Amino acid sequence: MTLVSALPTNGLPSATGGKAITIQFNNNSLLPLLLGDHDRHLVRIEQAMGVRLSCRGNKVAIAGDAERVELAQGMLQGLWRRLERGENVGRPEVEAAIKLADAETDPRLPLSDLPAIRTRRGAVGPRSPGQAVYMEALAAHEMVFGVGPAGTGKTYLAVAQAVAMLQAGKVDRIVLSRPAVEAGERLGFLPGDMKEKVDPYLRPLYDALHDMMPGDQVTRRIVSGEIEVAPLAFMRGRTLAHCYAILDEAQNTTAAQMKMFLTRMGEGTRMVITGDLSQVDLPPGVPSGLRDALDTVEGVQGIGVVRFAARDVVRHPMVGRIVEAYEQRAAAEGDTRREARRIYEQRDGSRGQ
Repeated sequence: MTLVSALPTNGLPSATGGKAITIQFNNNSLLPLLLGDHDRHLVRIEQAMGVRLSCRGNKVAIAGDAERVELAQGMLQGLWRRLERGENVGRPEVEAAIKLADAETDPRLPLSDLPAIRTRRGAVGPRSPGQAVYMEALAAHEMVFGVGPAGTGKTYLAVAQAVAMLQAGKVDRIVLSRPAVEAGERLGFLPGDMKEKVDPYLRPLYDALHDMMPGDQVTRRIVSGEIEVAPLAFMRGRTLAHCYAILDEAQNTTAAQMKMFLTRMGEGTRMVITGDLSQVDLPPGVPSGLRDALDTVEGVQGIGVVRFAARDVVRHPMVGRIVEAYEQRAAAEGDTRREARRIYEQRDGSRGQ
């Protein structure tokens, strides 16, 4: 891959900051994968970045505003390096590159140098600005809280990091846990033994594991005890040493349950706690253990806290829009309550006079 030229854009006055560059790619077998069927990847990048893209032979020309041209250039170079490493570049990867290139939150790293979690099934890279920060936190901290809406990859990336560390021999086992909030007495009406009763609540953790390693290996490691998937209630009284422990759906823990889990941490253990504070299923009046823990331990040395936003949603684009709609409604309701309180206080004050 070679930068052939960097010239002022024809037809754009220099005052507008117009710029044109041409990138030459040196592997014609990979270039169609970068462009996509019928150049659909280029078209999508062109639409999202507000630049003009054209391909002739093994050269791609980019023209437009100088800043946007540089972003598009970095995006194409990052995608190209993925292909050179043998990684896939499809629509999800292009959308992730667009989201990352357009992020203003953390411009420290070029797209090609963003963090990655490497498992034997390949590298897992960030698909949003929040995911990039989260992956750095997973690598740097012994305990990490990942908090935010559904679809942001909190659990998936935590499991990926756990599998990578297990396969590298940095931990001896993985412990995955969730509170079975709906359990109570109703759990007893489900058929089967205890494992069969709680497995439906733990299914997302199994799904993430199967994405990271072959199914027979998952089964073998579960049988051998290298991977343990258990409801939170099974954690009491234990010390988790030399393992990677993940507590998912932590917003549905009580304060006592959360403290119990956090204090299970033993020597050589890393912990990740994930949850969405907008989806608490606890009985009315019972405060979330996740919120209580954040209020208590955030800022403690060795603990990282990463908060995801709607823009970090990497599922279907509609999910991000739905999350934003709920956030906007919650903000509007909060404004209404504050305004009503202000009016009430003013009236109450005037009566006192």
